[in-house]
Amino acid sequence: MGHEDKGHFAAKHQNKKIDKTIAEKIQALADDNCLTCSAAHRAGKALNVSPSEIGVQTDLLEYQITECQLGLYGFSDGEKKINPNIEISPDLNEQLDKVAENDRISCLECWNIAKKLKMKRIDVSSACEKKNIKIKPCQLGAF
Repeated sequence: MGHEDKGHFAAKHQNKKIDKTIAEKIQALADDNCLTCSAAHRAGKALNVSPSEIGVQTDLLEYQITECQLGLYGFSDGEKKINPNIEISPDLNEQLDKVAENDRISCLECWNIAKKLKMKRIDVSSACEKKNIKIKPCQLGAF
């Protein structure tokens, strides 16, 4: 859902209900009805639930997920935080070519590559952008 849908996130989840425990955790970590990607993942770990469930519950609360750890969305200036001039290492290039299917890679796969190559997540997403690889789906369901 894009910015034009702000405030209508729950509509994506017609048959879901708010989980009180998860909602309380999200509310405790949120600021002005916004939950950062990092805080969402912390909430999931603390409650032993998947990032996608945190995303669903965040949507049901009509909260916005901000500050994507891949630098793709949720920043106050509306711009991505990637480096379009990144130099792509041969190892990273090889991993992206190996994992991407139809010029697409998941958020989780980007995280896994970053961990494997001991690099910043945002560098992986920057390389994807440079190689015209779309990152989808988001672990939280934001895109």
